[in-house]
Amino acid sequence: MRTADRPWRGIHVATALPFDDDLSVDYDGFAEHVRWLSENGMDGVTPNGSLGEYQTLTAEERARVVEVAVSASPDGFGIMPGVAAYGSAETCRWIEQAAQAGAQSVLLLPPNAYRADADTVVEHYRAAAAVGLPIVAYNNPYDTKVDLTPDLLARLFAEGLIVAVKEFTGDVRRAYEIAELAPGLDVLVGSDDVVLELGIAGAVGWIAGYPNALPVASKKLYDLATSGQAHAALPLYRDLHPLLRWDSKTEFVQAIKASMDLAGRKGGACRPPRHALTGAAADRVTAATKAALDKGYC
Repeated sequence: MRTADRPWRGIHVATALPFDDDLSVDYDGFAEHVRWLSENGMDGVTPNGSLGEYQTLTAEERARVVEVAVSASPDGFGIMPGVAAYGSAETCRWIEQAAQAGAQSVLLLPPNAYRADADTVVEHYRAAAAVGLPIVAYNNPYDTKVDLTPDLLARLFAEGLIVAVKEFTGDVRRAYEIAELAPGLDVLVGSDDVVLELGIAGAVGWIAGYPNALPVASKKLYDLATSGQAHAALPLYRDLHPLLRWDSKTEFVQAIKASMDLAGRKGGACRPPRHALTGAAADRVTAATKAALDKGYC
């Protein structure tokens, strides 16, 4: 359960970012999306993640996205911006910006300009933690080439550098090892297609993609998965899994935006070099989204 002293818990939606026809950021549309997510049971948002296409934003755009998210949020709604950067100093500046804007926590990848060793990773998180906001580590070794293994997470947690981890590897066995090596470190579901398995394993949050399109059904699934009702969750999980698995694919941004469009939200175009789904991929996302909507999932 999300509380004032643990604002990173619960469902934080890794928000997709809408663009206008000229591919400028649609800040009004983004603010409306944040409000809509709060009205549909989400606990918070994580702007400026990969789903938010932060790599394509200017510094001014990236800062304003956080400010808009905060201003659009009701009291008690969590804001956990992504603060990834190539350099530790730049990461610290993004954490400072998040704090000044009113965010309650931040999501931080390890150094990702090269394959950093464990000591370098610790130094990076040590510098970030000194800024003062609670830090959720983001373990995505597929893209960063740095694996925040359970023993490394335990080292970071023991030093007080992180409060939680977004676990994206898909290896649900890690949740149990993390609990053994770092009792008290919160595990957050990091990829949509293992929400049931990690919910059973004790996850206390979900940094989620598909609630951008289907927040109500996603919340029901999460609540069942994390409250000992796996049997009741399984039919819904099976129905949604053809969509949820796209969160772990290279085309996840385009897929989720396409589903948003079909669900009546503004997903829209991505900034280059991402391009719209075509061919069989587009057909699969369309069919799976329509199947979910036909069953009343929203």
